This record gives sequence, structure tokens and C-alpha cells, in this order.
Amino acid sequence: MRFSEKVALVTGAGSGIGQATSVRLADEGAIVVGSDINSAGLEKTAGLIGEGAVFHPVVSDVRSREACRELVSSAVADHGRLDVLCNIAGVARGHRVGDVDQETWDLIFGVNVDGVFWMSQAALPHLELSEGCIVNMASNAGLMGQAYTVPYCASKGAVVQMTKAMAMETMKTGVRVNAIAPGGVETNLATSFGFPSEPDMELMGRYMGMRGMSQAEDIASAVAYLASDEGRRIHGAVLSIDAGLTAG
Repeated sequence: MRFSEKVALVTGAGSGIGQATSVRLADEGAIVVGSDINSAGLEKTAGLIGEGAVFHPVVSDVRSREACRELVSSAVADHGRLDVLCNIAGVARGHRVGDVDQETWDLIFGVNVDGVFWMSQAALPHLELSEGCIVNMASNAGLMGQAYTVPYCASKGAVVQMTKAMAMETMKTGVRVNAIAPGGVETNLATSFGFPSEPDMELMGRYMGMRGMSQAEDIASAVAYLASDEGRRIHGAVLSIDAGLTAG
């Protein structure tokens, strides 16, 4: 029960890593406020929460600064504090550079970058009071170039640098800011990714990996570690969980 009496806010809680993280933190004693734009997904997450654990679903869109501020404010008003923010909501699309339209670019950056920043901005004053932490979800795509995923790579690279910059700005506080960079994970995001027709497999081969894909629970366990007191000396780190994909 590493999170007993602590309040955690998890975005993207309706599926994948966000869902697994919500279940993990709730099962370890946290009061979890889980947000997503998908109400049906949040209902499914609520059904996975163990007996006696606490999960409060909230439908919200992290692309909106005002929605992020309202989400954080309501969580603090309802539960008196905020200890953990997990910025997990994310979207991914595969396109050739010339086929990326404005709507796709804005969607990817709106969720993957704007959402992380607006949530963190709203949460930081409360996390300073509790000496809490932020765990951002980056990607191996933020650490290496990948064909057909330029907007996604750019967005996750932004998350990596945002994590490090926030870690520097909060260095004299008790807040910790870290990120996880998974490789392939068996989630809806991965299965619905979609590559353009007739991709060049030679270009893609170097980031396919040799050890298969992770499960969402593998990543959730790392989120829980970074967010717990066991990770108290980890600040400004980007933890790769990619089965060696970015090792060389």
C-alpha cells in the first residue's frame, strides 16, 4: 500500500497504460481520479478496480487549458490534496510527411504536448504543497527518429524536453518530475496506429525490436515505482522500458 492516503490524477485512464496505471495505483491504496474523453472506457476501468479501492472517473479533454484547470481543481476540492499526476493520455498516427494534415498535427500535439503542459501547470502548485510528483509518458519515438511518424516523434521529443526542463525549474522544491519512454506496448493506441500503404520495411526494421511488445501492466509498474517513495531520489529522468530498442 505505497499510496495509502495519497491522491493520484491519471489522464488517459480509459484504456491502455492509463487504465493499467489507474488499477495499479488504486490497488496500492491511492484515491485515483481518472480522466479520459471516453466515458465507456472509464466505466470499464472502474469495473477493473479491486474491492475497497477508490476510482473516480471524470470525462475531460486535456487539449483544453481550462478543462485541465477544472480537472485539477475539482480533484483537490473533493479530496483535499494532490500527490501524483500521471500524464498518460496520448494519440499516435502514421503518415508520410507529405500526407500529414493540419487536423492530424493539431490532434497529436494537442493531446501529447498541450495536455501534458496544461495538466502540469495546473497541478504544480498543489504538488509543491504535498511534495508530490509528475510522471509523464514519453516514448522511444521521442528518443530516436522513426519513418512515417514525424508528428508523433516530435510530440514525444517535446515531452522528453518538457520533463527535463520542469525538473530543472522545480529543483529547489520537493516536487519530482520524471518520464517513461516505452517501446511497443500492446494497447489500443498501438493496434490502431496504422502505417501508410506500402511502407518501406527497411526503414521501419530498426525500430521494430527483437523482444516483442510490452504489456500495459509492465509500464504501470514502473509508473508506480517512480511515483512512490521508493523513487524519491529520481528526478528529471527518462526511463526507457523498450526491451533494448534504444540501447544501440
